[in-house]
Amino acid sequence: MRSSVFFALLAAGLIPALRATELPSTAQAPVHVTAADSIQVQTSPNVQIQAPTPASTPALSPSSAAATQTGKPPLPEPTEEDIGDSLTIHQRYQAAIAAYQKAPRSASVWNKMGIAYQMMFNIREATQCYRQSLKMDSHNSQVINNLATIYDSQKQFSAAERMYRKALKIDPESALVYKNLGTNLLAQHKYDRGWDAYQHALTLDPQIFSDHGTPQVQNPASIAERGAMNYYMALGCVRIGQTDCALQYLRMALDEGFTNSKKIALDVAFASLRENPDFKQLLASQTNNKPEQAR
Repeated sequence: MRSSVFFALLAAGLIPALRATELPSTAQAPVHVTAADSIQVQTSPNVQIQAPTPASTPALSPSSAAATQTGKPPLPEPTEEDIGDSLTIHQRYQAAIAAYQKAPRSASVWNKMGIAYQMMFNIREATQCYRQSLKMDSHNSQVINNLATIYDSQKQFSAAERMYRKALKIDPESALVYKNLGTNLLAQHKYDRGWDAYQHALTLDPQIFSDHGTPQVQNPASIAERGAMNYYMALGCVRIGQTDCALQYLRMALDEGFTNSKKIALDVAFASLRENPDFKQLLASQTNNKPEQAR
């Protein structure tokens, strides 16, 4: 994962709703979690993107290939928006922006262009794109969420919180926005309210903190604040029975000095983990780690 002061981009995959990803259960594969201090951007739902045709494929257009193989009428040629989506999948953001600029302007295109600019750390252009999108569709909760992530990345936490709450009034069932709101509140040291938002997000989607391969915008909080976020996320994982997830977040909270192994061992919230060999090993390995920071 590539990171900077404001951003942490995941190495694989991109926009949340551009490609549906089936997540492995904890029983089938190790849980891969995102840092609890990250916030996520969104694009329009129900958009499917196909990867570009490999270079070894015969030089047929998509419609010609479909007609040749199936005998059915040729499919429509990809639009500029489709091309932009495909380029975004492969992290070719500048080329994606060029494609989107040729597409008919819509709220969706402005939002996708904003995401591409945001992934290139061009906050000014990203903000303008999101605002243009909202001019065309002022009740799009996903774009409101994305604009909130801009405010979060600039440490304008109060403004970001207002935007997240506005998004939730439009879409009260969005686990992702609740997750982002929780991260925002924890960054403001509003731990109880942040924890409540995290729990609500987990109620709506138990996999919301799994690594979906989506764009992550790092909340520029201090190390202590990031430790708090990861600690509370570990609590959430325990409560929904995701042991591997809880251990990964606890490890991050310990590494960031938010708590220490002695307190975790005595914390009744983690009582169900006390006989787990990995939990014991984690606490043993952290015994002489950094001093605890107050919480």
